[in-house]
Amino acid sequence: MSSTATAKNASSGPVLDWAAGHGPVTGALSATTGAFAIATTGAATSMPPVWTLAVGAAGALGHTVVGLRVRNAGRTLATRAASWLVGAGWTTWAMTHGPLTWAALGSLATIGVGIGAAARSAALFEEAREEEAIAVEQRQIAAELSAERRAIAAEWVERIQRVCSITVRVLGVEMWETGAGFSIDAELPSGGATWNKIAAESPRLSADARLPHGCTATASPGVDQGRVIIDVTTVNVLEEERTYPADYGPLSVHTGIPWGYRTNAAAILAYLREQCALVVGPTGSGKTNMVHAILAGFARAEDILTWVIDLNAGSAGLPWVLPALNGQIVREDGKPVRPGIDWLAGTYDEALTMLDTAVRVAKQRKMGYQDLLSKANTDLLPISPRIPQIMVVIDEGAEILASPDRQIRKLAEKILEVIRIARAMGVRTVLTALGATGSVLGNLMIRREGKVRVALTGGETEGMDLSKMFPGSRGLRVDQAPYKGAGFMGTPESPAALFKTWRILPNQIRDITAATSDRHPVLDDVSAKAAGLAYARRWDAERTAWMRDQVVTDDADDTAPGGATLRLSALSNERPESAEDALARQFREEIDAQFGTAPDPRTTEQDDETERPAGLNLSALRGEQDSPAQQAALAALLAAGREGTGASAIARALADEYGTTRQTVVGWLKTWAKDGTAVRVGEGTKARYIHRTHATDD
Repeated sequence: MSSTATAKNASSGPVLDWAAGHGPVTGALSATTGAFAIATTGAATSMPPVWTLAVGAAGALGHTVVGLRVRNAGRTLATRAASWLVGAGWTTWAMTHGPLTWAALGSLATIGVGIGAAARSAALFEEAREEEAIAVEQRQIAAELSAERRAIAAEWVERIQRVCSITVRVLGVEMWETGAGFSIDAELPSGGATWNKIAAESPRLSADARLPHGCTATASPGVDQGRVIIDVTTVNVLEEERTYPADYGPLSVHTGIPWGYRTNAAAILAYLREQCALVVGPTGSGKTNMVHAILAGFARAEDILTWVIDLNAGSAGLPWVLPALNGQIVREDGKPVRPGIDWLAGTYDEALTMLDTAVRVAKQRKMGYQDLLSKANTDLLPISPRIPQIMVVIDEGAEILASPDRQIRKLAEKILEVIRIARAMGVRTVLTALGATGSVLGNLMIRREGKVRVALTGGETEGMDLSKMFPGSRGLRVDQAPYKGAGFMGTPESPAALFKTWRILPNQIRDITAATSDRHPVLDDVSAKAAGLAYARRWDAERTAWMRDQVVTDDADDTAPGGATLRLSALSNERPESAEDALARQFREEIDAQFGTAPDPRTTEQDDETERPAGLNLSALRGEQDSPAQQAALAALLAAGREGTGASAIARALADEYGTTRQTVVGWLKTWAKDGTAVRVGEGTKARYIHRTHATDD
């Protein structure tokens, strides 16, 4: 017989589950039919009736023993034992007087109905008994938890009264599912008390509660202005390193992009449909890792295209691009893998091209989607996989906005134009910076549009003015987040508070690139028309040659010990000299001629025994301090002699030619004071700086 025929036969009749237990009806039917069959057989074969009594007694005893082991109720035990005994008694009587009489059949039917009713009643009683036992256990747990919550409430009412001089009434205590702490919902007293007063005492409350290092008690607004929510962290989840979640499922700009987790281990989302973002963090704070975590979230989104600008050789975007362009990621289906980001600019010209394109796209969308906006009855372009949002991530973009360099100012103007005109049309920016200083946050456009803000501290105090980064937030201290990747994050939906970003590993970047390759949207036709060839040919070989030049070399002598190749073109004398380099070289030559400076050790060969000149060595200024403005500031400091000078005087001297602000000069002076180039004398408004050559004069 074929398998098809077997399947038909198997499905032609009712399906019986022989492993299933009996219910009240089937159990009674089974008992009565069994008793009738035994009585009929026994009467026909002259079976001794005492055997049925023995079997019935054994059955009653066995079910009673089993029922006691499973802790059945007495009613259930009596019902089952009685069923066995009654059935055995009827069988014995029927074998003696005949099972085929109307009296025997009627009594058997009556017994069957009685057994079914008794079994049903016993089952309902057992269910009610089990539910009651569960309810009692839950009430006991709730009572214990309620006792714990009442103890917490009483403790914190007393603590708030002692520390803040405010008497609150606790309305609820919620224990966090992660086990990392709890939240207190309290009612403020009448008389004008606000939640800010409790928030300002966060450090004292944390100390009074003897919370572990890294744990805090922070206050935030409640459901109305007379309520306050106090989040108390009891386990420092920021101390441990957590890798980026392995779930690379789809995301959307509308549902938020996860950037990290709070002290209660819950993920915090960034909603960027209308908001721009600002991420600051000094060197070593984990800012680059944070950028990769942000790019990972954007790559997972079905309605976001990511454009990245990094004038530091494009380092922030290369891990998301090169493996795909070089064919280093192979998919099982053999399809090519798209880069994890949609466009990468690592040079000034490419960055300017990208920003010009973003401006054109925003303007074209305003004209091309008027009908769509009218039908949707909105002034915000409906973002979807068909019309994706463009997120422009600019590493150290805040420094670009504050740069005095005339060429860089062109980029700054384009960045501000994108921020200013493109909100409704779905083009937003994420800027990073090295510190939360006045020069970074001094731009009104950044403060107004960049409401999603992150400050990675890593324990660094210099250049981390949290009051400027998160105005209105109180009780934020850098020492609360001394861990790499930890800091503070605030959004319009979530007040500024401690958080930590996930550690994203290089192999995860490759995995996310492969997993999300088919998920990336394509630029809509209206935008693609505005973007033109500048966008369409962004991955051409000549446009991406700079990416490969950084890691490819034919010189075997430049091979690193681990087999990786080094790009030493930065040290090559054959490299073309840019206009900025030429200006800086001329300025150094003038300084050398005026102040008798020492020659650059890179260009002048000296024997170890040759005495070095005693003049000023400006070769140390090459690198980060290799700008004409910084050279001029150092020259002004040197020209001030033993009397020294201050930041304001230097800024006034450089303002006309270089546009340098006082905040910028203050940063330079602090750096020079740290590395010994200058010596600070005095405090406050009377502070001045003296060059080390004059500070050491007799």
